[in-house]
Amino acid sequence: MSEIIYFVGIDIGGTKCTVSISTIKLKIIHRIQFATHTEKGPEYAIKEILKSIDEIKTKIDFDRVKIIGISCGGPLNSKSGIVLSPPNLPGWDNIQIVKIIQDHTKKPTFIQNDANACALAEWRYGAGVGTKNMIFLTFGTGLGAGLILNGKLYTGSNDNAGEVGHIRLDKDGPVGFNKSGSFEGFCSGSGIARLAQIKAEEKLSNGEDVSYCDSFDELQSINTLQLSKLANQGDKDALEVFNASAKRLGQGLSILIDILNPERIVIGSVYARNPHLFDALSNEVIVKESIPASRSVCSIVPAQLGDSVGDIASLSVAIDEYLNQLDAKQSNE
Repeated sequence: MSEIIYFVGIDIGGTKCTVSISTIKLKIIHRIQFATHTEKGPEYAIKEILKSIDEIKTKIDFDRVKIIGISCGGPLNSKSGIVLSPPNLPGWDNIQIVKIIQDHTKKPTFIQNDANACALAEWRYGAGVGTKNMIFLTFGTGLGAGLILNGKLYTGSNDNAGEVGHIRLDKDGPVGFNKSGSFEGFCSGSGIARLAQIKAEEKLSNGEDVSYCDSFDELQSINTLQLSKLANQGDKDALEVFNASAKRLGQGLSILIDILNPERIVIGSVYARNPHLFDALSNEVIVKESIPASRSVCSIVPAQLGDSVGDIASLSVAIDEYLNQLDAKQSNE
């Protein structure tokens, strides 16, 4: 009987962190969650991470842990293992998180930004299973992508591959990635809220009523969750906002289909919860805009892992590295 081996995953988020341990088949043995408390600085969260690892050591034979994986919001440098001032982690400036974890555990440790880690998770365990070429789009607060190309995670020359939110879709529009009319500006949780604010301001200025905003004073309180609830109830004003985002989604996806020729595009967060608000109009645009031969082999689907994606993403970083090392070893034998 082969020896059971384990992997540790550390998911570092702006609101919460989790530390999990699992088998290679993703059976989670133990999981610890705690609030990040960014106002206390990185020292607090790092101390809690190390404390959680020490607790995990009491649950299993830690000698059987092969690799530790970290998922964290970018920017970061996956090769040097340094976190580089993520916007959702104020104070995390040039934090050598991989070295800190390795020094504490004496285990090989690897890190990926959250989009790449989620791409690995959906590819190995979710909506991308069975594909060799897959794109994962976050579609959360922002819009980033993780790219699986020819059966491997592709991160680019310096970890900047997949920043599709920076693509400009129009000269005007909501700002995302500090760029008006960007893909992120039209297709993200924050972007949809900004798009709704723009439309509401125009209508209020013309003396028109807006279902989701009664006055100029309420513009800044508009949020995507509120809009999606109204849209799902058939509200005309909210649907107008989602329809505009859906068309831009089709435009952006067409570019990705033409350039990368994926088998599958997996989309998370806002889209995953509301695919019916996007599919009809985005597909219309894709049919008009993309190359037919590339479009015919690509399916567009919601992410499957839901709220557990963070845990699975960090574990996937570890498991993917282990499997890649096995492949390399077998190739050299």
